[in-house]
Amino acid sequence: MWMICKKEWQQFFSSLTGYIAISIFLLLTGLFLFVFPDTNILDFGYATLGSFFDTAPWILLFFVPTVTMRALSEEYKTGTFELLKTLPLSPRQIVWGKFWGAFLIIAVALLPTLIYAISIQQLSAIGGIDFGGTAGSYVGLLMLSAVYTAVGIAASSYTNNTVVAFIGGAFVCFLLYSGFDAISKLPLFKSDWGYYIEMLGINFHYRSISRGVIDIRDIIYFASIIVLFMTITQRNVLKK
Repeated sequence: MWMICKKEWQQFFSSLTGYIAISIFLLLTGLFLFVFPDTNILDFGYATLGSFFDTAPWILLFFVPTVTMRALSEEYKTGTFELLKTLPLSPRQIVWGKFWGAFLIIAVALLPTLIYAISIQQLSAIGGIDFGGTAGSYVGLLMLSAVYTAVGIAASSYTNNTVVAFIGGAFVCFLLYSGFDAISKLPLFKSDWGYYIEMLGINFHYRSISRGVIDIRDIIYFASIIVLFMTITQRNVLKK
């Protein structure tokens, strides 16, 4: 499995495309955090990374499918999937190797954003950032990225077209993140049903962890979604 993980890592950073993708991600988060007027934390008057954690899921919505769109679709297209089948690896090891390779890339992309927290702390005249809430938000962001990764790899397992894999992965991630919130606000579900429908979406559990309290129910939710989409991917690989 780790051989596949290493292959994904090397393939992503073997060209300028990987570095450009990460640079664009960091540039966008920096612009939203320090430049754009509606989300500029320097205008808030207090130390917080709230705007970053509000906008990061939307940026990751496009960044993660960019990382995962080639995971299996490129293997199908170039014929290297036939070579994968000759390796002494089970479909489960191949699929999870792809997952961990892509997830580590995304984790590396998130790592430089810790500079934002350090900067806000240094700029704060009184008090500082809420370390508990910030740590919880980063945990939530990693869990959300893991779900996006699983969805992106599942989308890539359906087609040999990387563009279709990107669009499919981004669309399903969008539905999981905000689709259930939108449905829960319909007049039809104004009763308790709206709350339960909202609980099915990623955003509900992401906001819960972002408060700084790691609830086991949120962890189980994220883990379940990841396992679900990785099981789908494994079945698609078996069909091939």
